[in-house]
Amino acid sequence: MNYTTRQPAILLLNDGTIFHGKSIGISGTTFGEVCFNTGMTGYQEIFTDPSYFGQIMVATNPHIGNYGVNENEVESDSIKISGLVCKNFSFNYSRENASESLEDYFKKQNLICISDVDTRALVSYIRDNGAMNAVICTDGTSIEDLKIQLAQVPDMKGLELASKVSTKEPYFFGNETAKYKISALDLGIKTNILRNLAKRDCYIKVFPYDATFKDLAEFNPDGYFLSNGPGDPDPLFGAIQVAKDILENNKPLFGICLGHQVIALANGIPTYKMFNGHRGINHPVKNIITGKGEITSQNHGFAVNKEALEQHPEMEITHLHLNDHTVAGMRLKNKNCFSVQYHPEASPGPHDSSYLFDQFIENIESQKN
Repeated sequence: MNYTTRQPAILLLNDGTIFHGKSIGISGTTFGEVCFNTGMTGYQEIFTDPSYFGQIMVATNPHIGNYGVNENEVESDSIKISGLVCKNFSFNYSRENASESLEDYFKKQNLICISDVDTRALVSYIRDNGAMNAVICTDGTSIEDLKIQLAQVPDMKGLELASKVSTKEPYFFGNETAKYKISALDLGIKTNILRNLAKRDCYIKVFPYDATFKDLAEFNPDGYFLSNGPGDPDPLFGAIQVAKDILENNKPLFGICLGHQVIALANGIPTYKMFNGHRGINHPVKNIITGKGEITSQNHGFAVNKEALEQHPEMEITHLHLNDHTVAGMRLKNKNCFSVQYHPEASPGPHDSSYLFDQFIENIESQKN
């Protein structure tokens, strides 16, 4: 592409603020909640992570596209972000095992992207003013028309999005002769979670977001898993009931991110929308049980109410986020259940927290014995 022929484009925020840039080549408009990720690598995993559904992603890394795309490194079957905002977009890539350029990947999946944006100023603005809805426009639509359309976009608070990314039918992952059987509720599950479980000799049956405990139990699993996913956990009444039923039957249960929030709600602990979420691969967490620190990958705009959790007689905090002291992990004292707000399956890393999958297997073994 000739850099000089690229069309002007804008990012319009809900409060009327405008950031200018240039279109990557796909003409149109796209809406979503604007957020930023501080990771210096892993853009392909970010773009295909179902937890980002409904969000416009701002990349803080100034170079995006420089290592192309590898089809084996996706976290789902398609791009899930609503749009991308970046500083420098690389049309050429230099990676031996890349299968195509990021530009071609975007064109195939019709993702709208704006580059040449002052992303340092944009991220600073979001930090000060909070996450809000926005629109990327690359087709010249008038500002007034965009404002009218943007006003119709629902707020992320109260928005149920798991149904948009969950599997429609149950499917299997792993080796059917594996030692352990896991029933996983797909609220927007990342493929690398399934890889990590399969690597630990698990055969997983993945169920749609609206499956019941009876559905999951018919697989006769050794343990249950509640996945990550997008949106507000509050409207997920079915998933919350599934968590209650699993706990009532005292089965081994592990939850990640949205699944972690669902477990909290199942125990009467509220969640809340954060002013700015945690999104990046360098978030410091302290394991309260061991006293050790972990560098973690995080991606969430909602969190569990810490005060309510501390007052719950049957639950305890296991991990704390060291930047803002929000809840990063918890467990039930009287049940075989634990969960974390971050991503131990992170790919690319860090891998400090991968022990949590081993802990899940140990919990399953302890219940068997």
